[in-house]
Amino acid sequence: MFQHLPDSFLQMNTIFISIMIEALPFVLIGVFIAGFIQMFISEAFIAKIMPKNRFLAVIVGSVIGVLFPSCECGIVPIVRNLIAKGVPLHAGIAFMLTAPIINPVVLFSTYVAFGSTWEIPLLRVAGSLVVAMVVGCAIAYFYKGNGLKEKFMLYETAGEKKAKEQQPVMAIAGMDVGISTGSAHTLADEQEHHHHEHEAEAMPMKSKVWHTLQHAVDEFFSVGKFLVFGALIAAAMQTYIKTSTLVSIGHGPVLSILLMMALAFILSLCSEADAFIGASFRSVFSTQSIVAFLVFGPMLDIKNLMMMMATFKAKFVAFIVVGVTVTVFIYALLI
Repeated sequence: MFQHLPDSFLQMNTIFISIMIEALPFVLIGVFIAGFIQMFISEAFIAKIMPKNRFLAVIVGSVIGVLFPSCECGIVPIVRNLIAKGVPLHAGIAFMLTAPIINPVVLFSTYVAFGSTWEIPLLRVAGSLVVAMVVGCAIAYFYKGNGLKEKFMLYETAGEKKAKEQQPVMAIAGMDVGISTGSAHTLADEQEHHHHEHEAEAMPMKSKVWHTLQHAVDEFFSVGKFLVFGALIAAAMQTYIKTSTLVSIGHGPVLSILLMMALAFILSLCSEADAFIGASFRSVFSTQSIVAFLVFGPMLDIKNLMMMMATFKAKFVAFIVVGVTVTVFIYALLI
């Protein structure tokens, strides 16, 4: 049946399936964590633990990722829900950039991949923290507006949507005629959001678990299509852009760092597995280039970029891409 297909197409299909198999478990972990956050973590709790100071909030967002064994494949829905719940944008992005790198699973895999030595793992962790701090502070002090797309600002679970549909439509009485429709709509949305927040807190445990599962399913189908599309692009680029061609042009510290960053973006490996690929380049590239590969890949790759584009505004995604790219390059050049 497949004998008439070109070998390159079959190779692309194999790479695509391997990327999907590698990524799906971590996407599932991510959407279940997102569902848990939606149903079990309230805005009041987040407001209590998150520092008001923007710089301190970036620090907290950068280091808290050590508690979350998340791959970059599933980090976007987690961050989306945290921001929708009230986590500051700068803290949420700092968490998104470091969580796939500084968690114990990735740290251990990097340690093993590089011959049970700590140099590369520590440089990788330090690099992720530097990038997260720089980009997070840039967002905190220079980016104006909210990076999330409007449809995610008051995110609701499937159960909450159903509850909302069952509520009777109530007329707004006693309000001045001069109030604009937009203002009334905003007020109604805000009241509805607070209603659902209190409703979620008052739910019995069984209902919370059920709605967490419903939310996880919604998240999976929302994120899944972008994962598939991103994996397909990554597979095509790996098939038709030969690694040997890229290696042949990667001479000198600047070009080799840029090349390994481009390779990390194209290969779109999960952070739990990329250290073993990075280690295979030790005889060809410098430590600087390999560290750039290990730091840049979990922060920006094709499938992750597709999911960010679906979640954040295009201008904000461009802000993140430029910030991460420039900071990783400078860090690798200086180490």
